[in-house]
Amino acid sequence: MHGAGNDFVILNNLDARLPAALFPELARRLCALHTGVGADGLMVIVPAENGGDYGMRFYNSDGSLGEMCGNGARCICRYGRDHGLAGDVQRVETTAGLVTGERIDSRRYRVRLNDPTFVDLHRAVKLDGAVYDCAYLELGDPGIPHAILLLDDWDSRETARLRELGRALRSAPAFPKGANVSFVKILGADSVKAVTFERGVEDFTLACGTGCGSIAAALCLLGLVSGGRLAVSMPGGTLSVCLTRGGDSVHDIFLTGPTCLVFEGEAGEELLEDLCTTF
Repeated sequence: MHGAGNDFVILNNLDARLPAALFPELARRLCALHTGVGADGLMVIVPAENGGDYGMRFYNSDGSLGEMCGNGARCICRYGRDHGLAGDVQRVETTAGLVTGERIDSRRYRVRLNDPTFVDLHRAVKLDGAVYDCAYLELGDPGIPHAILLLDDWDSRETARLRELGRALRSAPAFPKGANVSFVKILGADSVKAVTFERGVEDFTLACGTGCGSIAAALCLLGLVSGGRLAVSMPGGTLSVCLTRGGDSVHDIFLTGPTCLVFEGEAGEELLEDLCTTF
């Protein structure tokens, strides 16, 4: 499935019952572009432990465990609804906390992202003699780290050079956990254009859901957008974010956007060869 071009393999482990120790290597194999299915990440449906409808474990394409994924959450809510795991409203347990999802129509879903647990609107990042003024936020607990950099000409820069900057910022000492890095251009009162360099994928993705939420939160707190309904144009499509501001904080961040079922199938035995005997 994909949400605005951010693509995932979904494994229903309620049925498969594979040991969790397999998931990181399984993610690496399935997400490999030329030797696997090819995807930004693997999402595994697991039993709920704290009253939710089910749980989600998200693994980046490099096998690292991610806290949560906004586009992935929309896709998994559609999967859950279509496969009878829950109804039109769903409660999904993630590593970063409970995420609620709602069906808008057959393809569009809205999810409530985790509230920010840490906000630094002006974090100076020094790279090669230059200083970049980034907003830094963490959504949920443990928090999903996001760095937001206003860069009006990002879309006219050479892609390779922009990728180098994204990679350098992603691993900068100013971000001890690493960070997903979004470059943002303001188009209007409630419209921005952005692209995100995602850790774990280690490249730009066509869209980043939690990145959109973080962009909206940061720009709202900076007084640059209202937060009522922000349109975030990303390479894979436009996502909508609305939130509520209360003083120096924001909460109730809702992300709305499309989902797309690409195909359903079974992984071949040759792809999975030696996997189970490795653990």
